[in-house]
Amino acid sequence: MTPQNIGIIGAGLMGHGIAYLLANAGHTVRVYDPSAEWRASMPARLQSSLDLLGDDPMLLKRISAHEQMAPAMQDVSFVFEAAPEKLPLKQQLFAELETMVAADTILASNSSAIPSTEIGAKLKHRERVVGTHFWNPPHLVPLVEVIQNEKTSDDTIRKTMELLRDAGRKPVHVKKDIPGFVGNRLQHAIKREAIAMIAAGVCDAETIDEVVKSGFGARMAVLGPMEQSDLVGLDLTLDIQNVLLADLDRSTAPTQFLKDKVASGKLGMRTGEGLRKWAPSEADAVRERLRRFLAEQAQAEKTRAQKARS
Repeated sequence: MTPQNIGIIGAGLMGHGIAYLLANAGHTVRVYDPSAEWRASMPARLQSSLDLLGDDPMLLKRISAHEQMAPAMQDVSFVFEAAPEKLPLKQQLFAELETMVAADTILASNSSAIPSTEIGAKLKHRERVVGTHFWNPPHLVPLVEVIQNEKTSDDTIRKTMELLRDAGRKPVHVKKDIPGFVGNRLQHAIKREAIAMIAAGVCDAETIDEVVKSGFGARMAVLGPMEQSDLVGLDLTLDIQNVLLADLDRSTAPTQFLKDKVASGKLGMRTGEGLRKWAPSEADAVRERLRRFLAEQAQAEKTRAQKARS
């Protein structure tokens, strides 16, 4: 693909990873973030990704950090917003962007759950607004959900998926702009049932994790749930659902158990306790295990792609 100028809103966990991914694909990437701390720490985080993946160091020269939005968004063909999950903030950013960029510049939101229909509701050129849900970390996890809202043009979808595919991602077209899209709806359906079972005393959090990692989760990278259903047969799937579905949790709000955890400051690894207790060394080990696993998967995918081209 012809190199393009691309803007990123946010230099945090997602923003810097999206910047790395697109710069590695040959594009010039300008990252806007009002936080001096995030801007200052971005080079070290980018270098860490480079060291992990062994990519061409020249890609880092194609990424720049900016304190002001307007200079960063000058002459860009795409903008990827990776700001905090606050609808008013995202709406404000998109309104400001519309005054800075060309009418055909594609405005993409990396929201994990908020429909882009709502984010771009007040814009004049809504046909170029699209959801692009990357998964953390975006330069390692290949999936990107490309969500078409009620106003998004087919051309916007085509260009966005082409850009992401060229950058080595696996974009999927989500045809309805529903909260949580596809991936997070599936992920949080599992979390809802898991947290409900812990709250009911069925098992502890450690057991939940072991059942997933050593059970059905061990095959999910190569066997999706629809493939598994067809593999075992829809007759068996129907028989199991006839017994099970009526007994699954159907809460329409988070459990009091989860609310109490948050209210008491038990937020997870960063506070030392959430659903499980975490010593700092244990939390670091989990982060490094995940980082190494995803890096190995990314390297294997790169090797497969190179062999396919040769």
